[in-house]
Amino acid sequence: MNFERRHLSDETLLDLYKRLLKPRLIEEKMLILIRQGKVSKWFSGIGQEAISVGVTAVLDQDEYILPMHRNLGVFTGRDIPLYRLFSQWQGKASGFTKGRDRSFHFGTQEYKIIGMISHLGPQLGVADGIALANKLKKNGKVTAVFTGEGATSEGDFHEALNIASVWDLPVLFVIENNGYGLSTPTNEQYRCENLADKGIGYGMESHIIDGNNILEVYIELSEIVDSMKVNPRPVLLEFKTFRMRGHEEASGTKYVPQELMDLWAEKDPVETYRRYLIKQNIMTPTQDEEWRNDIKKEIDDNLVIANAEAEIEADYDEELNDVYKPYDFEEVTPSHEIENIRFVDAISQGLKQSFERHDNLVIMGQDIAEYGGAFKITDGFVEQFGKSRVINTPICESAVVSAGMGLSINGYKAIVEMQFADFVSTGFNPIVNYLAKVHYRWQENADVVVRMPCGGGTQAGPFHSQTNEAWFTKTPGLKVVYPAFPYDAKGLLATAINDPNPVLFFEHKQLYRSVYQDVPKDYYTLPFGKASLLKEGNDITIIAFGAAVHWALEVLEKNPEISADLIDLRTLQPLDKETVYASVKKTNKAIILQEDSMFGGIASDISAMIMEDCFEYLDGPVKRVASLDSPIPFTKALEDQYLPKERFEIALLKLLKY
Repeated sequence: MNFERRHLSDETLLDLYKRLLKPRLIEEKMLILIRQGKVSKWFSGIGQEAISVGVTAVLDQDEYILPMHRNLGVFTGRDIPLYRLFSQWQGKASGFTKGRDRSFHFGTQEYKIIGMISHLGPQLGVADGIALANKLKKNGKVTAVFTGEGATSEGDFHEALNIASVWDLPVLFVIENNGYGLSTPTNEQYRCENLADKGIGYGMESHIIDGNNILEVYIELSEIVDSMKVNPRPVLLEFKTFRMRGHEEASGTKYVPQELMDLWAEKDPVETYRRYLIKQNIMTPTQDEEWRNDIKKEIDDNLVIANAEAEIEADYDEELNDVYKPYDFEEVTPSHEIENIRFVDAISQGLKQSFERHDNLVIMGQDIAEYGGAFKITDGFVEQFGKSRVINTPICESAVVSAGMGLSINGYKAIVEMQFADFVSTGFNPIVNYLAKVHYRWQENADVVVRMPCGGGTQAGPFHSQTNEAWFTKTPGLKVVYPAFPYDAKGLLATAINDPNPVLFFEHKQLYRSVYQDVPKDYYTLPFGKASLLKEGNDITIIAFGAAVHWALEVLEKNPEISADLIDLRTLQPLDKETVYASVKKTNKAIILQEDSMFGGIASDISAMIMEDCFEYLDGPVKRVASLDSPIPFTKALEDQYLPKERFEIALLKLLKY
């Protein structure tokens, strides 16, 4: 291997060696502990250390790095105390996830490291969001994100590169091309000669670097990073390297030809660099031995600390309390000055006033800037708040949601507008696997609101008419809001933006321009988890949300003899069980109306809760009324049949006679 020191001092050369040596010796210790049954799983980076070490060495301590599970050199390079890493791998409290996640699936703001999730791709978009925040701050910082050659086939990779290129984001996209995705060789993963070539399609600068040569990694990256600070832009880096161990230790390497193992063993980044330093009289074998002994002692001493730490004891309350970041609702009471506005105006007004209140608030979505969005909700926002805060996105929901997570990590509030709620399916993974779980996993919050224009009644067919709240009420860590009136929409949207947790905010499209209400002109907030009792009666409890509330009102107006409590839930997570239970205990009957199809919907859970907790008060079965268990159709006759509006009146009258 050809090492060129160029301008580097002996001190720098030796520092790089010690940085390389530390993760290698830790790994060798871990392999011993695995054989002894003291570590359950290990993802080895042996043979790839020069990449992690080099990237970390060229970045400032306050620049974010998003590593993967073979990048131990990132964690040691940021000088994380070893006992904390050992405790993390043992699932103990001094780690970073309270025993809730393993190995390197964690992040730490203290060391500006944002760990991966097993789905790999979303972290690339998270890096975009972190870099976008840096660009908005104009602080000249660079963000580095790691991926393997296998994950370059994921859609998130392409979405993230495209966004970074279009927005000129200072992101180092680091591809560790180590030959195999678990056992699948590169010739079965892609057909281009080099993965760096993929940058061409995105108008992105790219480089191929010898990932086993620490001096080439360090020198080339130093020049690239210095250039990015002057000229912010994304850069794609393909590091040619090899994985000398299995995907994880249990996998082994039997699928790798022995001659290939032998070839790369000769390119070992630690051993080849060691020989170079000794040959150049920069380091002596004695020095090397002393440093090895010092590091081994540090490892052993920190293992003693980690091993002595007590095992985590399960705490029921703590587990549930950590799902969400604590949030003390701040009630803002409006003035008495009101105006009669539409639902769509209330959303737009609430957004605008939140933008005025939070100078770190950013909204991203398709066509939301100059065009004002598909429903013109952000019309005029660019003129008032600028394109740096009102950002048009390419059509790539997954990376945009992930970018919202990155903005949150780096001190911003993010709103992501789905042009239609149906399109959230292509952004589903980062919502349910990243945003929802991040606080529970390592106490980082996702300050992201996803706006969801939804619902039928407009003959828009199967891809523009869904009301898919049940996809998210099932997922712990998400909050789900679904207002039915302009007053609630404005106040709840303000709260959603204030809340540091991820919120799915459903806005029924049919209500946008059909429902008017007197709404305070100025800013105000409404609490989550508080239902609205719209009508009071003694015969039956009607529970609904969204457009279904208006359908229930129409039926009650048509049948004035019905004495009913009508509850508008307003928020589905958290759910106001107390109001529901109090009403059921009074009326002794309950019917739940939802627009979503029946099976698996929120009505099923509410029905089960009432049956379990209020059974002795019931004088009849809890009835659910919902749309057909089919996709929502286009033609009006078919859509009318699909929606539950007509069936609700029949079911209500039947239950009253029970």
